[in-house]
Amino acid sequence: MKDSGSGGAREKRALPAVVRALRHRNYRLFFSGQLVSLVGTWMQSVAQAWLVYRLTGSSLLLGAVGFAHQIPVFFLATVGGTVADRRNRRSVLLCTQTAAMTLALTLATLTLSGLVRIEHVFVMASLLGVVNAFDIPARQSFIVEMVGREDLPNAIALNSSIFNGARIVGPAVAGVLVVMIGEGYCFLLNGLSFLAVLAGLLAIRVPPRPRPPAHANPLAAALEGFQFVARTRAMRALLLLLGLMSLTAAPYGVLLPPFADRILLGGPRAYGLLMVAAGVGAVIGALTLAARRGLKDLGNWVLGASALMATSLFLFSLSRSFWLSWLLLVPTGFGMMVHLAGTNTLVQSMVPDALRGRVMAVHSMTFMGIAPLGSLFTGWLADRFGPAQALALNSACCLAGAALFATRLQKLGEETRALIQAREAELSAASADTPLSSRTR
Repeated sequence: MKDSGSGGAREKRALPAVVRALRHRNYRLFFSGQLVSLVGTWMQSVAQAWLVYRLTGSSLLLGAVGFAHQIPVFFLATVGGTVADRRNRRSVLLCTQTAAMTLALTLATLTLSGLVRIEHVFVMASLLGVVNAFDIPARQSFIVEMVGREDLPNAIALNSSIFNGARIVGPAVAGVLVVMIGEGYCFLLNGLSFLAVLAGLLAIRVPPRPRPPAHANPLAAALEGFQFVARTRAMRALLLLLGLMSLTAAPYGVLLPPFADRILLGGPRAYGLLMVAAGVGAVIGALTLAARRGLKDLGNWVLGASALMATSLFLFSLSRSFWLSWLLLVPTGFGMMVHLAGTNTLVQSMVPDALRGRVMAVHSMTFMGIAPLGSLFTGWLADRFGPAQALALNSACCLAGAALFATRLQKLGEETRALIQAREAELSAASADTPLSSRTR
């Protein structure tokens, strides 16, 4: 163990601060698999949106597919979080990633055979939403098992960076493939990309977690995450702001196909490039967070990111120039990424380990569960008043929410610091009681 420890210390010194979480072998395996798979995920996202738009020409149906994909998270994430707290998280992820691969290959088969209809897309999107309801809480809470609390903020930021790095490559490739050979090959490549994730998960080795005590009432156990959030003002405020962003700003993606086609007159290639712009900004935001040390002033970053995202989206709604619109989506992506990753980091730093899966389920419901309502409402607004008007109204509402959050930031910051210190004290006590031979490197 001495050699392992000194080697870990040398590795820690050798790695730049921005990628320090990669000193953990398990996280390197996880990171590598995600890096490949997420490119495929973004390819499918762009190709599926364009397929829906090609089949229907309807902004409302674009929003409806987004609703079908994300609403299962709202209803089932609590169950998924309970499973993540009570089962082996690696095993849960192996099941969810296999299911997601199967759905992608099924959609590829339907599309390449020429049999695909809009109802097929709805069914596949809904089933993927069910998978995500179990996948997201397990994946979010599994990170701390691979890196520990010390490197958790960096690991969350690195996860965000590869998610949005894939957002640059995936849409760009999809924009070309959709024009050249159609949407079906994007779905096929996405299905094959899950093999990298499954290989990484199979190679990961983590010590078994202590088995949680049996709960006499499963419903009461599932609701404990909600109860923790409800009695914690700082977490409640963070998730309310996240929910408002999910309802108003995050659904801008469902408006990009009509913006690219009708307003900017660019077709699927322009749509892919707009997605790339948001991805560039998001990668910059994620790497900026990854380079930070500690959690000081992170609440201010979350607030500033919300205001930046809302302002740039409002200006985007007014633009009729493709390259100006492209440039405006860079700060949009930056603001959204800093807001999402910053909120995730603060929530995970405040929550006790025993409740991590269930609280992250509440986080998932707030982000991915409310987003479908925003997608549906935004699609309806765009069909009724036009995509530019819908986006302008949504971004103004998001900016108002950020202003309200700013009025309470100082008091919330005091509670946040107290909760983080309490979690650090618990970790120190647990480490003192744990034999050196059982700790992971």
